[in-house]
Amino acid sequence: MKEVKKPQFTTYMANADNAKDLLYLKHELGIDSEILTYAADKNELSHLEYDRVDKTLLLIYNVLDVSKQDYYYQTVPITFFVFDDNLITIYKDKSAYIIKQMETILEKNGSISLYKFLFTVLYLISKNYFPTVDHLNVERNRLNNLLRERTSKKELLQLSDLETGLVYIVSASKQNVLLIEQLKSHLLYLDLDDAEEEQLDDALIEARQLVEMAQLSAQVLAQLEGTYNNVLNNELNDTMKILTLLSILLTIPSIVTGFFGINVPLPSFLTQSPLGWLMVIGISAILWFVMAFILKLMMKYNRK
Repeated sequence: MKEVKKPQFTTYMANADNAKDLLYLKHELGIDSEILTYAADKNELSHLEYDRVDKTLLLIYNVLDVSKQDYYYQTVPITFFVFDDNLITIYKDKSAYIIKQMETILEKNGSISLYKFLFTVLYLISKNYFPTVDHLNVERNRLNNLLRERTSKKELLQLSDLETGLVYIVSASKQNVLLIEQLKSHLLYLDLDDAEEEQLDDALIEARQLVEMAQLSAQVLAQLEGTYNNVLNNELNDTMKILTLLSILLTIPSIVTGFFGINVPLPSFLTQSPLGWLMVIGISAILWFVMAFILKLMMKYNRK
C-alpha cells in the first residue's frame, strides 16, 4: 500500500493481488466490498459509475499487460475510486508499471488537482499502448518478409498470435473511449475547471488515436493473413492437380498390362514373340504420351 498526500487530495495505491492492501481499504478507509470485488476481478470490463449524491466516482480502465502472456499481449483492468478528496487506485502486478508513472507525475506536479491527475493517468495509459502497437507492426513486417520467401507453419502461428493480441488491444481501447465519452456526459463534467476539461479532452483524443491505429494494424494483419491463406489454398490446389494427373498417367500401363492377366485371346506376336514385352512397353509408352499431350492441352484451355 502506498499513500501520497498532496495539497489538494490524497491518493492511495493498493495492489489487488495483495490481500493486506484490500483489507486495509475495507477496514481503514471503509471501501465497499462490491468495489473491491470489481477491482479483484481480472476479467472485469471497463465501465463507469458516478453517484451524484455522494459525489463518488468509480472508474475501471483497461491497461496493457506488457508481460506478453501466452505468446500475445493482453489487457488488465485498473480501478480508480474517487470520494471526498481521496483517489484510490487498485492495480494488479501486471499493471504495476503504471504506479511508477503516477508517482513521477505527482513528484513533478506539486499543486495538481485530483481530477487533472486522474485524467493525466488515463492519458498515459493510452500512450503506453503505442510502443507495443508499433512493435507489433514491425513484427508483422518481419513475418511478412519471411513468409514471402517460404510459407511455414511457425511464421503463420506467430502471425496468428499477433492478430490475437491486436484483438485484445482494439477491444480494450474501444471500451476506454466509450468510458471517457460517458464521463464527459455526466454531471461531474460540469464541475471541472478549464485545466481539467482540457486534460480530459487530451485523454479522449489519445484514446481515439489508439483505436484508429490499432484498428488499422488489425485490418492490415487480417488482410495479410487472408492473402497467405489464399496462397496456401492455391498451392494445395496445384499439388492436388499434379497428383491427379500423375494418377491418370500411371493407370495407362496398368490398363495395357492388365489384358495379359485375363482369359481373352491376344495376338500371337505379343504372346509368342520373345520381343513381345518390348511391344507392350512401346504401346504403353505411346498411349502415355498421347494422354499426357491431351491433358496438357486441357490444362492450357482451362487457364484461358
